[in-house]
Amino acid sequence: MEKIKIDITILAPVEKVWDYFNTPEHITKWNFAHESWECLSSENDLRVGGKFKTRMEAKDGSFGFDFEGIYDEVITNEKIQYHLEDGRVVEVIFEKIDENTTKVTEIFDPETQNSAEMQRDGWYAILNNFHKYVENH
Repeated sequence: MEKIKIDITILAPVEKVWDYFNTPEHITKWNFAHESWECLSSENDLRVGGKFKTRMEAKDGSFGFDFEGIYDEVITNEKIQYHLEDGRVVEVIFEKIDENTTKVTEIFDPETQNSAEMQRDGWYAILNNFHKYVENH
């Protein structure tokens, strides 16, 4: 199946974008696709071979899941690549456009349960939450 690619441009320096994307205290503030959800916890060992685990739940308690993986490549302020438990690969590229603008691109292997469009929309909603969080803090 073809990889899915999404991107967003954030009006913030790449160092801030990288920090907010990778620091657990920030991750819990933005890592969900809809306001009816929340990110309860985040652990992140940002190094090759390191693991991350994020807990996302519906606020009404009806559903929740852990999003976890292992880092394959980490280049500070530039790129992260990791694989999920099911073997799917995700690449996140941080591109410094200028001193106060950063483009974030996510390229990921889709899973087979949901349509590519639904997955793109869900991942983009989270990326857009991240964008708003970074620009407002």
